[in-house]
Amino acid sequence: MNDLRGIDLNLLVILETLLEEAHVTRAARRLGLSQPAASNALDRLRHQFGDRLLRREGGVLRPTPRAEALRAPLGEALRALRGVLNLSAPPLAEARQVVRILIADAPAAAMLPELQNRLTATAPGVTLALLPWAGAADALARLSRGDVDLVASVLPPLEPPLRGRLLLEEHYLVAMRADHPAAAGFDLAQWLNHPHVVVSGHGATETPLDALLAARGLSRQVGVVVPSFLLVAPLLARSDLLAMLPSRCVPAEAGFAVRPLPLPVQGFRLDLAWHERRAEDAVVMHVAGLMSEALRSEPEGDGGH
Repeated sequence: MNDLRGIDLNLLVILETLLEEAHVTRAARRLGLSQPAASNALDRLRHQFGDRLLRREGGVLRPTPRAEALRAPLGEALRALRGVLNLSAPPLAEARQVVRILIADAPAAAMLPELQNRLTATAPGVTLALLPWAGAADALARLSRGDVDLVASVLPPLEPPLRGRLLLEEHYLVAMRADHPAAAGFDLAQWLNHPHVVVSGHGATETPLDALLAARGLSRQVGVVVPSFLLVAPLLARSDLLAMLPSRCVPAEAGFAVRPLPLPVQGFRLDLAWHERRAEDAVVMHVAGLMSEALRSEPEGDGGH
């Protein structure tokens, strides 16, 4: 191994990715290789290092002790080599890449038109792929596995190798149809005298709001639970239901009344997260920046219409 003339340095790049992913197919996808080509590269690496490097345990691939020992010096060596070569990504206007995003339907609907407009103007060869939402825990697991590039959600504190930043701070408003009986003189009693729509991907009939009400000796009636914010407006338009919604999820069309909450309810923050392996991906980071711009450009409900 002391004679570099007999070493294919591309194999070291493949090894770095294989150790990060511990999955041949995902590593192949990241590298733009076929799965057989990645498997062949792993065989060559095993021969070169005289070690299995990745071995199957309980249905998953795990690094051998030798591979774990290689991880840090390999990463340092490749970072140094990239610095020497000063490899630069193609200009954004010429980039051809798919960026995979996990985000719930409501912020996606609010953000996507403006995001696509900004992306078309700056990086027209980049394609956005929004994937089905199944909760924050699932999203972070898929982010760690490399199945997605960006996640936007209400997230727990992130630890390396995940990174993130604040997208926006959100607050709640109450929405109902414009001629709803509670629209005139809306107050706490009116709010609690009518059934509520609850949005829950798990069918939960209770939320932190119910605990807040219980602490005040109050309760509400839940009329219907739906899995998507996009289902709320049609329900409100044809019933006496009310809904407490994030400001960017209130119905934008005419025919609805929007009011401030009749008691204090804490808002929440929407965060954007990525794996550190994407931190130097100019295209992914460009899309991340555009997501921030697109969401912040969306007007918030003012509670007065």
